[in-house]
Amino acid sequence: MKRKSLFALSAVVVVAAAALVPVLWSGGDNLHNGSAMAATPADQAALIKKGEYLARAGDCIACHTVRGGKQFAGGLPMATPFGTMFTPNITPDDQYGIGKWTQDDFYRAMHTGRSKDGSLLYPGFPFTSYTKVTRADSDAIYAYLRSVTPVNVPSRPHELKFPFNQRNMLIGWRTLFFREGEYKADPTKSVEWNRGAYLIEGLGHCGMCHTSINAMGGPVSSAAFAGGLIPLQNWYAPSLTSNKEAGLGDWDTKDIADLLKTGVSNRGAVFGPMAEVVHNSLQYMSDEDINAMATYLKTIPQKSEAPEPLQLETSEKFGGELLKQGQKIYADNCAKCHADNGLGMPPAFPPLANNQSIQMPSAVNPIRMVLNGGYPPSTDANPHPYGMPPFAQALSNTEVAAVVTYIRMSWGNHGTAVSPQQVSDLRSAPLD
Repeated sequence: MKRKSLFALSAVVVVAAAALVPVLWSGGDNLHNGSAMAATPADQAALIKKGEYLARAGDCIACHTVRGGKQFAGGLPMATPFGTMFTPNITPDDQYGIGKWTQDDFYRAMHTGRSKDGSLLYPGFPFTSYTKVTRADSDAIYAYLRSVTPVNVPSRPHELKFPFNQRNMLIGWRTLFFREGEYKADPTKSVEWNRGAYLIEGLGHCGMCHTSINAMGGPVSSAAFAGGLIPLQNWYAPSLTSNKEAGLGDWDTKDIADLLKTGVSNRGAVFGPMAEVVHNSLQYMSDEDINAMATYLKTIPQKSEAPEPLQLETSEKFGGELLKQGQKIYADNCAKCHADNGLGMPPAFPPLANNQSIQMPSAVNPIRMVLNGGYPPSTDANPHPYGMPPFAQALSNTEVAAVVTYIRMSWGNHGTAVSPQQVSDLRSAPLD
């Protein structure tokens, strides 16, 4: 077993996914009533509409709505090594929601990571990113949340083990890893670039999944956007700074924009947690904002190497045997959609040849796709996406390892062989 880099969680941080990170605050002491009021009903309606758009950009609904439950009523469990956290009710219910939160209370949570009563918030709520959101945008989101239907359901208390349930432990973490402050535009960059940076670094909080964390659960500042394991979901958020993974330096801006907006492009498709981000959030964003995000992402400095996660190695001889076995499995099960030459039929069936997500050091994502299958997100621009069938019941651990080895090492791909043990570990892992 070779450990290339360390991905760890601390007692005070819970990392879920680019857009699957819950807005966790301590909820409600009942103080003063307040609302974001505009000058006229028309102005108020416009403010609410703007807030709805921004809440989509922040993907708030994904974590604050249990599948089949009332919107924003919370209750989504987030299992961690330190216990279980539950997302809170953020509807405008006076008793259990944020009905008695003022604009100032809401902005304080977003900007400083402190609740209505001043208590420190766990950084599972991405205040380290949301601190960059402007006061005007915070007020708009607040106005929108106050317009949704109140739900009289209590927020379930977190079930964290001692001493992880002691919020005063957050003081040290904040000293090391939190810098309060709204986004400041870079005057040397275009308006479009700055808009993209604001969305990616702020509301989008993309770095929370695409940045490695250290042993204290804090982001590695020197590895921003350089990729990271999403431990609780058993997916790997690839590096955006390395063309060996999901680095975008050699992508056309249109391909980046297509992937963000629809979940598919001529360069590939999104699955797993990122598919949920596209489905719940990005598909609703304007073309102007999507293009701004693509413009910013394309300029993230590229590095020759990406941090390499835990990887089980196979011997050269066994790897060769897997490669040979995988060629037949691919021909029998995969070539119909992805073609004998691995070029696929994009965007419906993505290419596997020269596909960074297939050949990056971590083999987690291709193994999960072969085992569990999946679909890109259903979006307005791609309402009936083609899917990948699961092969967990049809193929053994060795056969899955073989076909993944084959696609990682064929058609000029430079991936390495994978171990059947890796497949076994992921076969028993939760799907989300």
